[in-house]
Amino acid sequence: MASHNGSSPRRGGSHFSTGARPSGRASSSRPAAPRARAGATGTVGAARVSSRTADATRRAAAHRGASQRARAAAPRRRVPLVAVAVVGTLALAALVAFVLVPALFPAGESGGDRPAVEEGTEVTITIPSGSGAAAVAQILYDNGLISDQSAFLSEVRRTEAESLIKSGSYRITAGTDDTAIIELLTAGPNASTATLTVPEGYTVAQTAQAVQDSLGISADDFTSQAKASNYAGDYAFLFSAANDSLEGFLFPKTYDFSGEQDVDADTVIRAMLDQYQAEVGALDLDGAAAALSERYGIEVDGYDVLTMASIVEREAVTDEQRPQVASVFYNRLAAGMRLQSDATLTYSLGRAATADEINTLDDPYNTNLRDGLTPTPVCSPSLASIRAAMEPADTNYYYFYITSDTAQFSETYDEHMRAYS
Repeated sequence: MASHNGSSPRRGGSHFSTGARPSGRASSSRPAAPRARAGATGTVGAARVSSRTADATRRAAAHRGASQRARAAAPRRRVPLVAVAVVGTLALAALVAFVLVPALFPAGESGGDRPAVEEGTEVTITIPSGSGAAAVAQILYDNGLISDQSAFLSEVRRTEAESLIKSGSYRITAGTDDTAIIELLTAGPNASTATLTVPEGYTVAQTAQAVQDSLGISADDFTSQAKASNYAGDYAFLFSAANDSLEGFLFPKTYDFSGEQDVDADTVIRAMLDQYQAEVGALDLDGAAAALSERYGIEVDGYDVLTMASIVEREAVTDEQRPQVASVFYNRLAAGMRLQSDATLTYSLGRAATADEINTLDDPYNTNLRDGLTPTPVCSPSLASIRAAMEPADTNYYYFYITSDTAQFSETYDEHMRAYS
């Protein structure tokens, strides 16, 4: 069958086989400071003086020398103090410039690259669920809506708004002051782009990522909430869901949440389940299952029909092909053959399965090695695929080869291999 990977199905050729199992610190030196010279001795002129006069003269000279030395020494004592002060100031400045500022504002956040947005331009941003004020300031800065993250955060603290900021999408006009931006963020999302598009064939994991990208709700939060047990009491059709999984029930459609406040994972999931109920509720899956059981001599229920529809969704390219693809799979079930759809193992792995994995990996979703249908649906199928699974074409086909350019259905393996080659 086709292998699928990425956000949308990737079509390729089928890989049926005939059997149940198909075919790897520095020292420095500086000169010593010159020693202060002692007072010079000698005679004053050539005249002789009395000993008393001489003693007085020596005492006066000694006094003048001491005073001079004191005056000379004073500046030398002050210079080191001034130098220390200067060096200390420079060191403190360096600490602030190279350590504290980068710690508070990493590269690109303060004076770094910032988009030039003309004042008056309307910018749409999305605040992810659980974002703190610092993360919000970064988003606003990166989008050119604020020029000083520190000033914005100070205003958030002054207005005690940190816990009031709501996640979601916002339209903000460049040039709006910080206070007005904060008021917007605490009032709630105002962007008409608060829409979610879930394409046909998306899995719960892919839907969770789309929800995060479009609505700012954490993909992890969405996945944690997306459990059948959380909703079975309100939606009877979930009673048959296996593995507590909502796979197959998150109806593919474009949803608009722009008029709602505080949109969270539960809000989104309920909207999707409501849509499933409206779209599929009118279809009698259980009645179709009973008719299929009789027609093919197999035992299937409504949940099995939904599961079959999900596999058809991942294998067919056009709506016209879907009933024929469904017939191939039902014919194989009736003949005791394995489905051998690569798409089912790809779902379990979250990526394209390798040939070795397809042939050897023991996985509940490896329909190359396991009999019957998969434990749960493998995506959210379109209505066209659901209808095809309810009413497959009447054929004798057991094989198909489908690409984006061609589709070949075959009754025998030899015919299939000729088409495949």
